[in-house]
Amino acid sequence: MTRQPSARLQVPLLDLKPQYLSLRAELDAALIAVAESQHFILGHAVRQLEERVATYCGARFGVGVSSGTDALLVSLMALGIGPGDAVVTTPFTFFATAGAIARVGARPLFVDIEPDSFNVDPAGIERLLEGECEPRGEAVLHRASGCRVRALMPVHLYGQTADMDRMSAAAARHGLAMIEDAAQAVGAEFRGRRAGGIGDLGCLSFFPTKNLGAFGDAGLVMTNDEALASKLRMLRVHGMEPRYCHSLIGGNFRLDEIQAAVLLVKLGHLDAWTAARQRNASFYRAAIGRAGLGDHVKVPWVARDGRHVFNQFVVRVEARDALRAWLAEAGVGTEIYYPVPLHLQPCFAALGYGGPGAFPESELAAAE
Repeated sequence: MTRQPSARLQVPLLDLKPQYLSLRAELDAALIAVAESQHFILGHAVRQLEERVATYCGARFGVGVSSGTDALLVSLMALGIGPGDAVVTTPFTFFATAGAIARVGARPLFVDIEPDSFNVDPAGIERLLEGECEPRGEAVLHRASGCRVRALMPVHLYGQTADMDRMSAAAARHGLAMIEDAAQAVGAEFRGRRAGGIGDLGCLSFFPTKNLGAFGDAGLVMTNDEALASKLRMLRVHGMEPRYCHSLIGGNFRLDEIQAAVLLVKLGHLDAWTAARQRNASFYRAAIGRAGLGDHVKVPWVARDGRHVFNQFVVRVEARDALRAWLAEAGVGTEIYYPVPLHLQPCFAALGYGGPGAFPESELAAAE
C-alpha cells in the first residue's frame, strides 16, 4: 500500500438510485395503486407479500411487521420470553439482535463465532448448554445468572447461514425454541433449506440497504406454527383480537401498505440480483487471487452445501484501518461490520463479561 492510489474512480459503498431507475415504472405504478386505494395499513399488498415471502423462504406463514428489529422483538414476545429468561446468541452482529432480547427483560447469553463464517459457533453453544447450564425439572438454568435458557437466536451473518443442523439438535435436546435472525440472509440456504424457514421463527429485515429493501423500515416474521402466526398477528396490533378486545399486551408493529407494494415489485427481481451478487463475489475472489493478495486479504469463506447471498462482501485484513484509508483516497467506499462486539458495548457492561478477552474470535473479527 505504498503506491499512491488514483482518485479517478468514485465507487460508493452503496448507491440505490440505479436500482430504482431500472424499476421506476413498476414502482411508480405500485405506489399510485396504493394511493388510489387509500388503504395504507395491513391491506391486500401486505397479505400478498406475507404469502409470497413465506413461500419463497419455505415457511407456511408470514407476518409483516414494521422493521427487522420489531420482527425479533415480537418473536420473543410471542414465545413469552421475559424477565428471568435468557437467550443464547452471538456478540458479533448488529445491535438489534441482543437489544431485542434485553428489551423484553431477558438476558443475552453470548457465544463466540467461528473464524471463517463469522456465524455463532455451534460447538460453543453445546459447551455453554452442557457445561454452564443444568437441568431443573423441565427448565435449563444458566448457573452463573440463575436465568432460565429459553431460546437460541443465531444470526445468518453477511448472507450465509449458520450451522442449523447442530444448533437445531442442541435446541431439541434441551427443549429450547429457535429464532433465526435472517435480517441479512433472505434467500440464503443451508443444505437446501431457506434461511428464516428452518427454526420456530425466522426474522427478516427489509431495511433499504438489504438485498430486498423497502423505501423505509419494514420486516417480516415467518413460522410453520399456525398458533404462533395467529399470536404474532395479534401482537403487532396491540394484542387486539377482535377489534377493541385486547387479550395480550402487544405493540404497534404493523407493516404499511406502501412498503409492501414496493417489496412485491422487488421480490420478483431478487433471484437475478442474488445471481449478480454471486458473480461479483466470484470476480473479487479471483481478482484478489490473481493480484497475489491472498496472504494479506482473506476473502469470504463459502460453505459448499449452502447458498451465500452476499448481503456484504466482507474481507479480513490485519492492517484494516490503513487499507480503508487507502481505499477512501482512491474513491472506494467501505464500511466496518462491526467495530465493537456487543459484549464490549457500554449498555451490556452489567452482563459481567468484563473487558476484552471474553470472546476472542469476535474481538479479532471486529479488529480485522
